[in-house]
Amino acid sequence: MNLSSTNMEFKNRVAAKPGGEKVMNCFLCGTCTAGCPVSALNGEYNPRRIMRIVLLGMEQSVLSSPQLWQCSQCHTCVAHCPQDVRFADVMRVLRELALEDGIVSREFVEDVDKVDREVRQERIYRINKLSTIEN
Repeated sequence: MNLSSTNMEFKNRVAAKPGGEKVMNCFLCGTCTAGCPVSALNGEYNPRRIMRIVLLGMEQSVLSSPQLWQCSQCHTCVAHCPQDVRFADVMRVLRELALEDGIVSREFVEDVDKVDREVRQERIYRINKLSTIEN
């Protein structure tokens, strides 16, 4: 870990955005990771580690990480967090900052949003299909 590339004001930048206000409440307990369905599927995805990187001020590391885009925004982490950090909202803020800083393009963000919408639509379709079979 290269601490010379840290920005100790980064957590304040995150906290200043709607959704990031509670970022400094995190004491890195790991409850977010324990309940995360993405983490269960991909051991490399670790919300606790992401929060640690944010709190250490490793701005470029977190904003350029592909893991930033793996969060499914299911908010399971939010429901379980004992400190009400609202990790899913923090992830949304980090994505906004990556866009603001030119790390990702608007087209990339739109593509990710499209994938997320399609996954939600597919889930609804499949659940509706299952419920018609049950009836």
